[in-house]
Amino acid sequence: MASVKPVVVYPPATDGGRRVRVDDQFLGIAYGLLDVAEFLRRAGIEDADEAYVAASGLIEWRGGGPTAWGTAPDDDLA
Repeated sequence: MASVKPVVVYPPATDGGRRVRVDDQFLGIAYGLLDVAEFLRRAGIEDADEAYVAASGLIEWRGGGPTAWGTAPDDDLA
């Protein structure tokens, strides 16, 4: 069954990256809202920015909303 929303952002991977798909096309791995916005601009939504991505009803967020990006790796200062 196809998604009703044309943009799907998948759950965060262990590195925090999330796969982004528009219809049947994989756009890339996003590590934040700015990455998703850039993917959407490349797909033709020229006015996409971080605020647009966070509020857009066109995006189906799986495994957490626009604030879920996994955990940042611990800095090894030793």
